[in-house]
Amino acid sequence: MENINFPRGYKVYLPLILLFLLLVAIMPRSSRFSYDYKKGSPWHYETLIAQFDFPVLKTEEQYQREVEQAALRVIPYYRVDQKVEGQVRNRLAEADFGEYTFLKPHLSDALSSIYAKGVMPVVTDQSLDGAQASSDGMIYVQKDRRAVTVPVSEVYTVEGAREVLRETIGEHCTGCDADSLYAASGMGDLIVPDLVFDQQTTDLVQEDNYGHVSRTQGVARAGLVIVSSGEIVTAEIEQLLDSYKAEYDANVGYVGPKALQWFGNVVLAFFLVLLLFLAIYYCNFKVFEQYNKYLYLLMVFTMSAVASSWVASNDPDLFYMMPFMLVVFYQLAFFSRRMVFSVFFISLLPMLIFAPNGMELFVIYLVAGTVGILAFERFNKGWLQFVTALIVFAVMVMVWLGFRFAEGMTFADYHTILDMAFGALLSVAGYPLIYLFEKIFKLVSTSKLVELSDTSNPLLRMLADKAPGTFQHSLQVMNLADAVARSIDANVPLVRAGALYHDIGKIANPQCFTENETPGVKFHAGLTPKESAQEIIRHVSDGVALAEKHSLPEVLVDFVRTHHGTTPAAYFLNQYLNGGGDPGDVSEFYYDGMKPLTKEQVILMMCDAVEAASRSMKDYSPENISSLVERIVDGKISDGQLTSADISLRDIATVKETMKTYLQQMYHSRVSYPKRKGKAGR
Repeated sequence: MENINFPRGYKVYLPLILLFLLLVAIMPRSSRFSYDYKKGSPWHYETLIAQFDFPVLKTEEQYQREVEQAALRVIPYYRVDQKVEGQVRNRLAEADFGEYTFLKPHLSDALSSIYAKGVMPVVTDQSLDGAQASSDGMIYVQKDRRAVTVPVSEVYTVEGAREVLRETIGEHCTGCDADSLYAASGMGDLIVPDLVFDQQTTDLVQEDNYGHVSRTQGVARAGLVIVSSGEIVTAEIEQLLDSYKAEYDANVGYVGPKALQWFGNVVLAFFLVLLLFLAIYYCNFKVFEQYNKYLYLLMVFTMSAVASSWVASNDPDLFYMMPFMLVVFYQLAFFSRRMVFSVFFISLLPMLIFAPNGMELFVIYLVAGTVGILAFERFNKGWLQFVTALIVFAVMVMVWLGFRFAEGMTFADYHTILDMAFGALLSVAGYPLIYLFEKIFKLVSTSKLVELSDTSNPLLRMLADKAPGTFQHSLQVMNLADAVARSIDANVPLVRAGALYHDIGKIANPQCFTENETPGVKFHAGLTPKESAQEIIRHVSDGVALAEKHSLPEVLVDFVRTHHGTTPAAYFLNQYLNGGGDPGDVSEFYYDGMKPLTKEQVILMMCDAVEAASRSMKDYSPENISSLVERIVDGKISDGQLTSADISLRDIATVKETMKTYLQQMYHSRVSYPKRKGKAGR
């Protein structure tokens, strides 16, 4: 195994330098309230005295209670129909009072008094229940484009206005029967309401009142002792501290030396970049050699850091809505879980620095992301992604409620819960961008590998048609490699795809290989061992050419190049040497390929050799299978095929045991059916 060294070359460090400069540029420039406190705990710092006036914020319970009260307080809105009074006066002029005509001027004055205040309609429609007075007996009245609030007691009802007319007749006609004259003259039907209820404006006014509930309740003056050293933080003190902190973070600028502030930001940015570099280094240092993957990881981290900075500077409440889980999903398509978790953890650190409640957000997203890593591997296809989003949302809500209950709150802010639900859905909606990133960075996602592993793929159909024996061999190698890859936590979809395509070069000359031979046809008859070896070896270069022609991803072409490494075509080499061939002239018997570099390539090399050799066995006892596996794997190691591979001795031991178990299950003996003596009746 090769030694792990720090990568060399500017290509690795230049993107890190650019990322460092970006982080320095987006670091917060204002100071923050640096005290930590919790209700019910003692104040561990010096006595805190207010340095400036600040508004005292209402608690969330107080604010919600006032909002609910505002929602219940409906002030009806009425418009004055100014045509009504003129119509009523016309009807009064036409009324017949006989010898009592002298009453009309007095009744006209009464109407002026009545309509100066207004007449409310009688509400008979249940849908107009809001057309009453508010809880404190007030209504809005609009006249001449001006609306004023008036007590409902100061306007007339229809019955009240009629009573005024009746009293006016009685007051100015002492020698007559006022009630009879009132009825005979039609005064009972004279009054018409001039106040028209406006439901739409009533609703708008109510919404306006609802939205203008103040979040503050007075002002605390500079010099106020907010909390003394050692004092228990009560609910009232916590409210003052929250208010002081909000004003401090929002309006108090940095008062120290600017150079010191810049130096602090440089230190923080440097260690963030260093952590990211070390995470990649310790999880999979080979990523530095796969430059497209390396740049992709830096891009994902940068997106998270910039998003945290933007939200913190615009609206910190949006942190619950941001789809930070995409950092997990965008990585899972191309990297192992260990790499994903490490980079995700570091990607959340800028949030810890930027967000006002960074620690809470950090814990929420860290827990949800860890669960999301596990859930996404199971629910990642089609509509099942919504299952992952639901699981992540549920975890976020539970952790958030844990913080709320720990603070003594007994209610849930549904706005925050809705934000988290929206953020979970955004994680699903934003996932298709993975296909764009796959194209830009020339990566191969898990979904792409699954698609290529479909045996109805044109290239695999060509292999099945022209080299059916090789196709069956590839299927067996795929199943064996699948089991082995799972045992050492390798990339299973990648191994499966590599196994299916590793021998596609045999399509060019299928009869050259024993698994495809037609009965009676011996391709190698008449060829020298050296010529036969060259025909066999050629299938690697033919496979590379065919893979590139069909635009297979480079990561799969590498399986074609490495599945034999630099080993010899052993059968014909032995034949050559046993026939007296020159031991110094054997270079043409060796594959001119690449030695495997990754776990997945090592797995395929071993499984390919073991599966092919197992076909020639006559006794499939556990001892013989174990001996076969040990001989082939140890032979690859002694040939130096794994000197550049990223695989441990422990993994190799696990690979051996898994292959032995799989072959024993595949080749286990079956029950011999006895011959039937005589016929059986139904």
